[in-house]
Amino acid sequence: MIRLERAALTYPGPPPVPALRPTNLTVHRGEYVSIVGPSGSGKSTLLNILGLLDRPTEGKFLLDGVDTGALGDRERTALRGLRIGFVFQAFHLLARRTAVENVALAQLYRATPAQQRRHDAREALERVGLAHRLNTEPARLSGGERQRVAIARALAAQPALLLCDEPTGNLDSANAATVLQLLDDLWHAGMTVLVITHDPTVADQAPRRIIIRDGVVTG
Repeated sequence: MIRLERAALTYPGPPPVPALRPTNLTVHRGEYVSIVGPSGSGKSTLLNILGLLDRPTEGKFLLDGVDTGALGDRERTALRGLRIGFVFQAFHLLARRTAVENVALAQLYRATPAQQRRHDAREALERVGLAHRLNTEPARLSGGERQRVAIARALAAQPALLLCDEPTGNLDSANAATVLQLLDDLWHAGMTVLVITHDPTVADQAPRRIIIRDGVVTG
């Protein structure tokens, strides 16, 4: 599914800053992978490349065999919306929208009828165990519930790849365990899952671990 061929990203200077050194990496469909490294190691840069948010300044990134470097911005946006789901540490939920509205709004780019969007949003929330919280606003949800809404939002578009950036960073240990179990369940259901983390407990959940330090990827 994912193939990096000598992919690197250097931010322009002066002086230029190499955020990701030339990297070869393959992730197969259905893998569960943790990407581990300290702050400033290049984890976010790697995530941004894999999520089609940034372009490598050298080398190639192929997603499902498609050379993403050959795509225009509109094509990259469409591919990202159709194939990739994102889960972030900070949830990024709209405060005055209910859980089902937050999840449904994330599907607007698909031009799906509103009724279908709400149906898909309800199904996604049921999948993460929040059928009883459909009409609840984020302020009335626990941290763990807000993260499950964020995961449902990512799942509603039925992505092939789920990218998670420190998904338990704002959670206590009990809610973190719930979210990690959910990610494990999604992986067992066939989804490809990549988790960016600096937490060894989170990293240990994944069968495969990749280490990044000073922009260099190993494993």
